[in-house]
Amino acid sequence: MYEFVPNSFLYLNTGKIFQKMKVEVVLIVLSIIVIFSYLFDLLAKKTKVPSVVLLLLLGIGFQFFTEYFKLHTINFAAILPLLGTVGLVLIVLEGSMELNLDREKISLVSKSFFSALVILIITSLAIAFFFTFITGENFRVCLLNAIPLGIISSAIAIPTATSLPKHKKEFIIYESSFSDILGIVLFNFILINETVNFRSFFNLGVESIFIVILSAAFCIFLIYLLGRIQHHLKSFLIIAVLILVFAVGKYFHLSSLIIIMAFGIFLANAQLIRNPIFRNKIMYDRFKSDLSEMEVLTGESAFLVRTFFFLIFGYTIDLHLLISVEMLSEGAIVILIIYSIRFIYQRIVHKSTSLTEIFLSPRGLISILLYFSLPENLKLLSLENGLLFFVILASSLIMPIGLGGKKNKAEVAESEPNSPSTTSP
Repeated sequence: MYEFVPNSFLYLNTGKIFQKMKVEVVLIVLSIIVIFSYLFDLLAKKTKVPSVVLLLLLGIGFQFFTEYFKLHTINFAAILPLLGTVGLVLIVLEGSMELNLDREKISLVSKSFFSALVILIITSLAIAFFFTFITGENFRVCLLNAIPLGIISSAIAIPTATSLPKHKKEFIIYESSFSDILGIVLFNFILINETVNFRSFFNLGVESIFIVILSAAFCIFLIYLLGRIQHHLKSFLIIAVLILVFAVGKYFHLSSLIIIMAFGIFLANAQLIRNPIFRNKIMYDRFKSDLSEMEVLTGESAFLVRTFFFLIFGYTIDLHLLISVEMLSEGAIVILIIYSIRFIYQRIVHKSTSLTEIFLSPRGLISILLYFSLPENLKLLSLENGLLFFVILASSLIMPIGLGGKKNKAEVAESEPNSPSTTSP
């Protein structure tokens, strides 16, 4: 027998309305976040405070808001690695597509490569020795926890460098991208090899040669594919293929980020290749327009992913860890190690005292990804996520010192193309 439920129609429709409002509220919040991120980018150009810092603080603000009103949310920490991986691919691709190669750039590339390599190794070792001293743990475990803190974040450095003179911007793009790639290689090398011996280095050499050959073949294949796709939507297909290649390489502990960087550089410089076979069989008429479209899509996609990654990271931070005097002192020592080594290297090797090269050395996305990818038994329990957050926040706040530093005459001339020094008499 049918039993009448009072106001059942009202309850049913109220539930539907509530569900609809929930969707609308989510859309409103997501839209506001993107708008705020755009405003943060504009504000960063005026104040020299990186937009990443503002996104982290906004994430912390959301955490206070949801806790105060006791709002239930999903486990955002679970999607951080996914967002970070996609963001890393897009940011490295975006940065590498801005690099135009010629013979004059050989010294710049080698300079940035060795800067990234030497500073990464020395900084990681120094932080590892410090961790060993304060924890008494095995040095290999300490080194695995230290390497993420020794890597310059291209996710922060590349967008921040856009306002710099061309030669400094290119150096930052190269160095931070190399730092990401070399950091992943070093991290995987130590993670896979419990003992380091001749065989370990031999396997690393074979893998590196394989990646270089694969990169060259993959770049040619993708440009060939770009020219043969008739569908008007092709950029996201290429990006999807790149993410697939990176994910497969990461699964097998290969340094597939090299392929991403190589493809971006290859795209930016493909028209310089004069080989008749390449120009007749691989290149095509619409290449310039396709490249322009891909640059726009990659840049905007990287902006969107970066926005939500750093916002969510700020949201998931345990704020109680940040008021620990012990953690703050340890974080301050790590920051001191990072910038002392960088200053000494720049001063001795490059004979440079430029604040830009010294202080534009942030930690960020790649540090978080590598730290989260560590097995639980290899994480230093005494070094909580708060230390990682402190180093990222502190290194981002230090960047404005380099961005606001005085320019030398060459930089002023380059940044002011209409100045007397750059115009013909």
